[in-house]
Amino acid sequence: MGKILGIAIQNYGTLKNIKMGRLYGDDFKVQELTNMVAIIGPSGNGKSTLADAFGFISDCLLTDIESACDKNNRGGYDQLVSQGSIEPIHFEIYYKENQNSRPITYELTIAKDIYDRPYVKEERLRQRRPGQRIGRPLSFLNLNEGKGYAFEGVEGGQDENGIIEGKKVEVELTDNRKLGIVTLGAMKQYSRIEKFLDFLKSWYLCYFSPDAARQIQTAAPTQYLDRTGSNINNVAQYMYRENSTNFRRILNEIQTKIPNITKIEPVKLKNGQMVLEFYQNGFREPFFSQRMSDGTLKLFAYYLLLHEKNPRQLVFVEEPENGLYHHYLASLAREMKTNVGTGFTKQLFVTTHSPFFVNALNPEQVWVLEKDKTGFSTAKLGADYEFVKEMIDEGATIGDLWYSKFFG
Repeated sequence: MGKILGIAIQNYGTLKNIKMGRLYGDDFKVQELTNMVAIIGPSGNGKSTLADAFGFISDCLLTDIESACDKNNRGGYDQLVSQGSIEPIHFEIYYKENQNSRPITYELTIAKDIYDRPYVKEERLRQRRPGQRIGRPLSFLNLNEGKGYAFEGVEGGQDENGIIEGKKVEVELTDNRKLGIVTLGAMKQYSRIEKFLDFLKSWYLCYFSPDAARQIQTAAPTQYLDRTGSNINNVAQYMYRENSTNFRRILNEIQTKIPNITKIEPVKLKNGQMVLEFYQNGFREPFFSQRMSDGTLKLFAYYLLLHEKNPRQLVFVEEPENGLYHHYLASLAREMKTNVGTGFTKQLFVTTHSPFFVNALNPEQVWVLEKDKTGFSTAKLGADYEFVKEMIDEGATIGDLWYSKFFG
């Protein structure tokens, strides 16, 4: 469980200095990020860069910093850092595990060393004492140039004056190109670091490709969709194996949401692999996924994603409208909004150009990315634009207001 209440990004491409939601030190009146977060704005204003920033953090968990800078055609640190900036790349995440837990702040700074290689310059985790709503939190992980300290257990830390509460352990990493939370989070004694690492590992960045979904892979049950959806039949195989009755119920529910589909049936092949048959209006014989349209496969993948038994805690989807008929987008947005709910089970970020999708949301769920006079991106909550909330109270929809250029 867990969700991001706020995030700040500095010197990452066009995201020179943006902030979304509430961070440590903000007034309690500042709006926290909701469970459903839609990011809108014209092309070239930073939406894909924001998605890539989440992907970059996720990639840093799997490999070292330098490899993450090079992955997915990022082009290395020099191409990632904001043009003209002499300051390092910096991320700040304000996170909360559940309704009753105390928020945690994670700070990560990435710079270049004397050998011109990217590395982790600073890394810190902070949390306030039990029952404390104001005042400076205690650092329970603080690494600078790979050296510092960590605190064992679920409480304790060190304040800005050096006062220690709990069990402090001096730490020195052998490789400062890897995240300290990855090394220490693998140890049970650092339980708070472990939980935060588990949260980051649960992120799912969706780059769904219908062509990839049409592939027939070897029989290998898989719990979760991969980034491109190439294992969609393997996920069906896993769901069928775990609980065939529940899986059929899910298929029955999904088929009502996909136009022209009357039935979706799982078929188990002799080699143990699971494939899906799609029955369409007007056809007596079913079609396998290889013959289905891009839009049908995308809708099916999105709805399957929303029905995960143990959902990933943060899902980021880029432009779900691509390849979809515009009339389907409002119902997809409503389904996503309902699925994430208001608790701490799942949080969904979506970039979109579609006012039809945005119409299903409220102003507190919509963020606008625009570029300022310097060419860098700014982020503003839809509810903070003048007259937007008043016009919506009078019956307007936020997508239509955006399309009509009342804001953004």
